[in-house]
Amino acid sequence: MASYVTKEGLDKMKTELERLETIERPKITQQIAEARDKGDLSENAEYDAAKEAQGMLEMKISKLKDIVINSKVIDESQLDTSKVSILTTVRLKNHATKAEQKFTLVPDNESDIKTGRISINTPIAKGLLGKVVGETAEIILPNGNKLSFDILEISL
Repeated sequence: MASYVTKEGLDKMKTELERLETIERPKITQQIAEARDKGDLSENAEYDAAKEAQGMLEMKISKLKDIVINSKVIDESQLDTSKVSILTTVRLKNHATKAEQKFTLVPDNESDIKTGRISINTPIAKGLLGKVVGETAEIILPNGNKLSFDILEISL
């Protein structure tokens, strides 16, 4: 299944993959060699720990490679700001608090709530998708609470 990413997000994943393969993998290989040189492997906790770390690293590398290979870069020039969609920034007014909030809807691996970047798969993002300026989004959270937002602005 393809996952959609921004060019920036794909570049970050490629950089992380390169770091894991060129820095972390040789480090663990060295740890295994040092532990092996200490003798009896049947009672060598360092060797066991290094082998386990190697397995975890290889699993992480494999998963990241799969994501990179199956990623589709979103063409931002093709995005429509007449309605809420991935990579759009939405300015909202919360009915309950009367406060304004701003969210950018991004792929899962690029979310960062501190900077207002929320995953397209969150309940709030799903409730906003397809809405236009002037509409009200009624969102039911997993805990059963209901949020209402007025869509004030949609931009890139």
